[in-house]
Amino acid sequence: MRVRTSGDVVDMRALWWEDEAVKAIDQRALPHDFEIATIRTHTEMAEAISNMTIRGAPSIGAAGAYGMALAWRNEINLEDAAQTLRATRPTAYDLFHAIDLMSSEDGDLRRPADRYADSVVSRCERIGTNGSELIEDDMKILTHCNAGALATVDFGTALAPIRVAHRAGRRVFVFVDETRPRLQGAKLTAWELANEGIEYAVIADNAAGHYLRDEVDMVIVGADRIAANGDFANKIGTYEKAVVAGENGVPFYVAAPLSTFDPALPSGEGIVIEQRSPDEVLFIDEVRVAAGGSNALNPAFDVTPSKFVTGFITEQGIFRADNLKNFLEDARV
Repeated sequence: MRVRTSGDVVDMRALWWEDEAVKAIDQRALPHDFEIATIRTHTEMAEAISNMTIRGAPSIGAAGAYGMALAWRNEINLEDAAQTLRATRPTAYDLFHAIDLMSSEDGDLRRPADRYADSVVSRCERIGTNGSELIEDDMKILTHCNAGALATVDFGTALAPIRVAHRAGRRVFVFVDETRPRLQGAKLTAWELANEGIEYAVIADNAAGHYLRDEVDMVIVGADRIAANGDFANKIGTYEKAVVAGENGVPFYVAAPLSTFDPALPSGEGIVIEQRSPDEVLFIDEVRVAAGGSNALNPAFDVTPSKFVTGFITEQGIFRADNLKNFLEDARV
């Protein structure tokens, strides 16, 4: 991704291995501060995933792979390390996919972890190429949460087609849902688009329906887990965007690598929804916004039925939900 720091523009990844440790952009500090976290043990990696230093399903997968490599380096039992890492966040399938791959490796896990991270980036680049074919000049696109380079090691899923179209010279405007309660849209997606030089505007989550009525040409979102029938989990608020998009005839696409598909899960009814701290709803950046004594409910994700999905943008092409079964049987997930 392109990062502007102290007037310079540099290309970097969201996380990488360096000097016997894992370095990661601390996503909690953005957009006001740019900080690099250093992670030296698998338990520190588990904490970084839990506390959202590292977030976004493909980036969490890479973090899980690197966490296993750190456990191997520190001579920790790998089954115990895998259990610790799996317990961090239950919804994102990439985490479990990556840990299972690392568990099947023999010997030093650093190179397999690097290969896994590289494969995520390569897949996202192909997602960008495939999805960019849908984007015409002067299109206006709505996104939800952050499915950019921060969430995917580099390049992005939902933002990847937009990056490719922009770099090809097409004019694109992005409506950026703020994405309460953690504001990943306002804080992270807006930061990425600004660094890339892509025109955008942050909108309140409740304004999406207003713009979907007659201004949005397409919705592209990411996913944290996709069931075999095409039902998918993504950041809370995605379901309502899909329903309103369908009501207004706006194409609704899900961009995700094959590592996000869970072919063993028949439908979205089986997806475990992570419940996070009520404080994320009651406070914004440590400032209380709710009346004292208020309780809050805070599901991190919701499940969108496949009937609302126009197509899935993957590294192997764009597929409709009604063709997913054949696609998953043929693809190497």
